[in-house]
Amino acid sequence: MALFDEASPICRGKNLSWETVLLFFNNMPREAMPKAKFNSYVEARINAWTQTHSQIARQLAFYYEENGMCYPRFTEKTSLQDLFAYMQNWAVKYFIPNPYAPSLKGKVPTCIYSFIVNSIKNGQKDFDEILDSIFQVKLSSHDKVNVYISYFTNLLIDNNHQVSINEKLGFVDSELYPAEEYATDAKKYYDYFTLPSNEIFNSNRKIAINKSLQQIYYGAPGTGKSHEIKKLTKGKEVIRTTFHPDSDYSTFVGAYKPTTKRVPIYSTYGEKAVEVKDADGNPMTEDRIVYEFVEQAFLQAYIKAWKQFAKADVGKAAEEVYLIIEEINRGNCAQIFGDLFQLLDRGEDGFSEYPIVADKDLQKQLAKAFADMPFLNAPSVCGMSAEEVAVKIRKGEILLLPNNLYIWATMNTSDQSLFPIDSAFKRRWDWQYMPIANGNKDWRISANGNEYDWWEFLEKINALIGEKTSSEDKKLGYYFCKPKDGLIDAKMFVGKVIFYLWNDVFKDYEFEGDAFNDVEGKLTFDKFYKTVDGTTSVVAEKVMLFLKNLEVVPVVENEDEDIENVDDPDSAEGKDYTRYTINGEGNYPKRQLSTQAVRKYIELHPELTPEQVVADWMSLGSIVSHFVETKEQFDARTDNSKRSHEVPCGDTKIYVAWNGWGIGSKMQTLITAVNSKDWGITLAIKE
Repeated sequence: MALFDEASPICRGKNLSWETVLLFFNNMPREAMPKAKFNSYVEARINAWTQTHSQIARQLAFYYEENGMCYPRFTEKTSLQDLFAYMQNWAVKYFIPNPYAPSLKGKVPTCIYSFIVNSIKNGQKDFDEILDSIFQVKLSSHDKVNVYISYFTNLLIDNNHQVSINEKLGFVDSELYPAEEYATDAKKYYDYFTLPSNEIFNSNRKIAINKSLQQIYYGAPGTGKSHEIKKLTKGKEVIRTTFHPDSDYSTFVGAYKPTTKRVPIYSTYGEKAVEVKDADGNPMTEDRIVYEFVEQAFLQAYIKAWKQFAKADVGKAAEEVYLIIEEINRGNCAQIFGDLFQLLDRGEDGFSEYPIVADKDLQKQLAKAFADMPFLNAPSVCGMSAEEVAVKIRKGEILLLPNNLYIWATMNTSDQSLFPIDSAFKRRWDWQYMPIANGNKDWRISANGNEYDWWEFLEKINALIGEKTSSEDKKLGYYFCKPKDGLIDAKMFVGKVIFYLWNDVFKDYEFEGDAFNDVEGKLTFDKFYKTVDGTTSVVAEKVMLFLKNLEVVPVVENEDEDIENVDDPDSAEGKDYTRYTINGEGNYPKRQLSTQAVRKYIELHPELTPEQVVADWMSLGSIVSHFVETKEQFDARTDNSKRSHEVPCGDTKIYVAWNGWGIGSKMQTLITAVNSKDWGITLAIKE
């Protein structure tokens, strides 16, 4: 039998890595639903769900279908330990053929893991030969089997595809030949992988914390990972660091470094050292290079967290301290964390279960830092009493993470090849996927007087990236660019977006397809620039051509007024190119001017409440429908024409209408009204 896709032991849609498991786990419903509703729910969160990914999820027995209903496995809060235990159980029991890999129908259901283990014990070592000998038939997708076997079992597969058993790990062999009924009945297949309750960690254990202590926000570039963390940690004690290829233990924890210090000058007089003084009797000093221990991000957060813990009243939670690691996978985590890795195992109470012994330099620094710390109500760990642990922490003899120290990180999935994170490290973190979504900021791409909707562009380019690369990792998030005044000009677009697309996304795919066509030949990166008289500038026409190739059309400003069925005096002459300034700055179209003016007002008057801001602006009159509204007013509306921009204000939001400004003299009314106020804001038509 020849090698062909239908003989694949497992679906090829995605590698069955820990990231894939978390992707499915985080984005599947937690309750049974009709099939159409279930698929719609997941499709909105995971692209290509109904094409291939749903089959993978069913092969994982994450859910099953019966009588038009879909029943998910995980219906309650589940710990990462439980999830990983389930995947280990699944990996050692997975067999073919099964209801979702039926190409070998008629063959005896055979467990892949058990077959490999038996083959190793019989002297076979070649992974590929072992797979093809299961049914004496060549199978495809060896690479997919390799991934889940390597992630979730005790088998080691080297670069030469030689397989062996990791004797350091204890695994229970599963049955080699499951009963035929499990291979033909979807519900029985699902039940086959259900762990007995006594084999699962206690998911309902009481924890002294109510959110993840160690969490990685991951997703495509520009999905707002750092922004989300910033929002969640607002008002908290935050220490931030960024990993990079040169990061190591000393730059993360601390080390002795040379510094300049002003010290007294001494001279020798006989056998004595005598302090040198000037003519007025004042001690003389000089700058000298001395070595001092310099605390880095981890140690700064560690010390602050324990001090906050010691200050807390008994029975009350200590103030939270957050260590934020940006771009965690751009550094070598094993090298950077070193033995701190052991501290990431947290117990039910949120403290490290296994303390580590600090080296002499670290002990000295910690003892100095904790010298004035109040009595420490520490936990008892590793056979040590609470009192003994408290003493050792204060003396710096051991390191142990307190339950008020949160370590959160960000990870661009497009950079995951820089320093792959091993599965043991991954298991000690919760993973929060940040999907690509419309930020609803009404950002525009500006080129040659034309404006293009940023989100429309993202939808088109991400569809193309998915088609060419079959990957989510390289797609662009809404916040990939940070425009000024809501406009991404041609220079920024080429410098950030085009550069990324041409150099990191499509360079391995030979720029095939209509999107990369130029008037003559291909639209190469160099064509986006021109040099005249020694000055290099962006060719906006090439930006427009690329957008046209993607079928992204210019935004027509008077479409706003067409919505309200009101004649626009500008419509006879085509698009309204008028731009406006605020205090002499900016380049705003009419639909953005009021929003940006309100933003400026909030910036100038941070003491005002959202209600006061809305009241001040509504004092100008209802220039357009739903001019400025509080969140409560906006949410209470039941009409389908909520055409307003969202503006942050304090701890909430207010809403400013972008629709209707082309009607009659609305813009002039706004300008006159605002300029008559003593608000520190002047609106004008840009000359």
